[in-house]
Amino acid sequence: MPEGKGRAVRVPGGRPKLRRSSSTADDPLDSATRTTLHTVAKMHYEADLSQIEIARRLGISAATVSRLLRRARAEGIVRIEVLDLATPEDLRPQLIDRLGLRDAALVATSDVGQLASLAGPVGGLLREASLKQDAVLALGWGRAVREIVRAGLPRLPGITVVPATGGMEEGAAHFQINEFVRLAAEQIGGTPQFIHAPYLPSPALRQAFLSDPGVQSRIALWDRIEAAIVGVGLPHAVDPVHANAATAGEKALAHAAGDVIRHYFDADGRLLSWDGDERLIAVSPAQLRQIPLVIAAAASPRKARAIIGAVRAGLVNAIVTDVATAQAILAALRGR
Repeated sequence: MPEGKGRAVRVPGGRPKLRRSSSTADDPLDSATRTTLHTVAKMHYEADLSQIEIARRLGISAATVSRLLRRARAEGIVRIEVLDLATPEDLRPQLIDRLGLRDAALVATSDVGQLASLAGPVGGLLREASLKQDAVLALGWGRAVREIVRAGLPRLPGITVVPATGGMEEGAAHFQINEFVRLAAEQIGGTPQFIHAPYLPSPALRQAFLSDPGVQSRIALWDRIEAAIVGVGLPHAVDPVHANAATAGEKALAHAAGDVIRHYFDADGRLLSWDGDERLIAVSPAQLRQIPLVIAAAASPRKARAIIGAVRAGLVNAIVTDVATAQAILAALRGR
């Protein structure tokens, strides 16, 4: 089991600064050692890579990785905090109040293998929204959205379901947004509307797609969205698993806290420009801010800053998450 599992772990971002502690290590930290400690800590605690996988990638032994992680903690590069026990009922009003949310729903526990547990609370928020029969529901992509749709949404007859973005040329299951739309519409008793266009075409192709009557009619639905379910992405620097799906411009966003359907923002909610902004085929930030209910579905304490940034940017106004993530969000807010 990786070190730190079940605990809130923070690795300071950017280039690590030497923080002397009561470490008994004899060797002083030179720049190269400090960089190595920081790299290994980011890979383990933020990218959730096992010590064996880190050893394989860096060409060192697992024992060396373990020693480096211990040293990173001793030198203050990694800080571990054991959070007090709390219940969803305790944390929900705090989240709503501190972030100014329309609503929030929490489950007791979740992890990457249990994201389906978020489906019930998401369905509850959709029912409470009292969507009319001609309402439009938009879906983003990502693991959380996929697992929620697979677990099942409540019956909402007459709803139109549409992608919130064009498709991605990736084979991973959590990017198959038109399939999410098809399955969700089947579950709720609604009508699917697909967008057969890439999310990031060239300028010339974008114009061609937007000139197509079929694509136009579906994109026009974005101005009528009454509810949306979206994921919250991590910066590619701390999420190497998805780095191959990002452009060079996206990878260069060093100060990004996260993204919602490829709209990047910092922890204060400022939108960050990148070289694909003008080419995106996706619900715009302005359109997201006009939607009555935009549910961010995410369950990972390491996404706390990203979730805070998404709310501050006005891209989401409701959160469905787990207790550990809610605690990490509140801890991050207290630390500001």
